[in-house]
Amino acid sequence: MTLQRFGHGYDSHLFGANRRLLLGGVEIPHTSGLVGHSDGDAVAHAVIDALLGAAAMGDIGTLFPNSNERWRDADSMELLREVKRRVIAANYMIVNVDVTIITEAPKIGPFVQQMKTNIAEAIGISVGGVSVKAKTNEGMDAVGEGRGIVVHAVASLAGA
Repeated sequence: MTLQRFGHGYDSHLFGANRRLLLGGVEIPHTSGLVGHSDGDAVAHAVIDALLGAAAMGDIGTLFPNSNERWRDADSMELLREVKRRVIAANYMIVNVDVTIITEAPKIGPFVQQMKTNIAEAIGISVGGVSVKAKTNEGMDAVGEGRGIVVHAVASLAGA
């Protein structure tokens, strides 16, 4: 019997000056980027937590703590590749990932296909197994006021 496992990931970051905006490994033109210990890629971080959750392997903060200078300005897509290696080593197969980005700006639509391609490559699945979509927060809270971005991700794994 094949075991199916599901994990949910969440990440949020405030916008800050003098930072690049990276989401799903794509640099997106914007007035500011996301503040974070690593490169601030909230999409990669949410996917990492979803995969780790599905495999019951903890979370991004445990694996790559912001108290460790080794991870300062780290490439989050490389961190995602490392998590994929760990998940595969634990005898799981990544089936699919579903990502929802919540932000008022910038518009995410023009970058979705490249994000899907980057995520698929990083986790070793087909682009058809990756969904990325964007929503606004209709002006509610800090995200709705344009001060940050929230990302949710769900991952499914199969294993014996």
